Amino acid sequence: MSSLPKKAKVVIIGAGIHGLSTAWHLSQKFKNENDVVVLEKSSIAAGASGIACGVVRNNYFQPAMRELMAHSVDVWESDPKSFKYNSVGYMQISPEVMHKDVASIYEQQKVIGYDSEFIEGEKDCTKYMKTIFDDWQAKEITSVLHEKRGGYAFNKDSIKAIAQKAEANGSKIITEVKVTGFKRGSNSKAVTGVTTDKGTIECEQVVVAVGPWVRDVWNMLELPKATEIKAKDGKMHEVPMWKYWMLQEGVIGVDKDFLKTNDGKNPPVIHVDSTAPLYSDKDKKLITDKIWGIYYKPDIEGLGVQGGTSPYVVNKNFNDVAVDPYGLKSREYQTTDQFSEMWSSALAHCQKRFEGKSNLYRKGPSGGLGCFTPDSFPIFDRFCENVYMIADSNHGYKMIGVGQLVAEEITGKENSLLKPFRFNRYAKGELHPTSSSPFPWS
Repeated sequence: MSSLPKKAKVVIIGAGIHGLSTAWHLSQKFKNENDVVVLEKSSIAAGASGIACGVVRNNYFQPAMRELMAHSVDVWESDPKSFKYNSVGYMQISPEVMHKDVASIYEQQKVIGYDSEFIEGEKDCTKYMKTIFDDWQAKEITSVLHEKRGGYAFNKDSIKAIAQKAEANGSKIITEVKVTGFKRGSNSKAVTGVTTDKGTIECEQVVVAVGPWVRDVWNMLELPKATEIKAKDGKMHEVPMWKYWMLQEGVIGVDKDFLKTNDGKNPPVIHVDSTAPLYSDKDKKLITDKIWGIYYKPDIEGLGVQGGTSPYVVNKNFNDVAVDPYGLKSREYQTTDQFSEMWSSALAHCQKRFEGKSNLYRKGPSGGLGCFTPDSFPIFDRFCENVYMIADSNHGYKMIGVGQLVAEEITGKENSLLKPFRFNRYAKGELHPTSSSPFPWS
């Protein structure tokens, strides 16, 4: 752990994907010692970034999200070796109820020049999938959007690579220091310093990039615990500022080559949404007859096949609960047996090779609590005059390019890709469109 400097030009809180990528790009602009200081209460990639499943995709129904993700894919592709990035592609496989939504994604991907292929009709979709996996057997699939870019990266390795780039440019990363509050100017709302358990560091600007701990820092800044959203009918509705969902992810402990394609290559990341009834792979009982969705890919830890399904709300009154996203407190909310049976059975529904493999399920090094905004989309904006808030609403890891855009805004250049994610969109009623997907972030 380095010693805490007395002052800095910019203090960044959080050494994950957003904090370190912001430091990397800011340090290309600010060259003096201690201009850019990153504070981390634990260690690099110790939080959400370090246990992310690592998926990188453009598949979003919202135009603003799609354009932002296309920029981030460019950054992933700029140094795939250092980032341990696997450009294997991404597939959105969907039922008829989502056909129109996915078709619009494809059309808009064409407009922005994002390489993808769209297959329509149940017969043609099955035929296409069998060219990739000869054991494909999912039912009621009427569209396949195959993104040729995207894929997945190795979570901790990529974050450490970004840290190296930031430090090489002069950023100072201080670990094992906990932020406890903020120092204010006497006649201003602006923050003049960050207080920690190791002392106070004076600063000109602050960047908050703490993932699921964003609510705690928000409260330290004495920002409102609720916000008003303007509905389509013009009426204002007050809603809690933050909500917590439990992310459900795991691993099927099969051979590392188990998911290879027909031609022996690493597969694309697979995301399947379905309206077909889902039956247990163990006893054939009905699990659900509602729309369900899963995603899966080779596990980055070499443990087999890793993936997950939709998260679930922890509870509606979580605003008053101390957050410990990756410690013991969060584990009590998990329904591991229910998730493992659903996910394992869904894998068997999609591919025959997974039949009878439910007993190989294990909890992987992923999942945990996610902190979501009122509309489940990110907030990138300034508060208290000089505090830049990166509240990613659990879209975080794939958004490696956000740090570059935030660095531009901190140095005076407003970025059009971040503009749709300002906090005032709620009061204005300028919300992002929602799709028919069962996932809250889609």
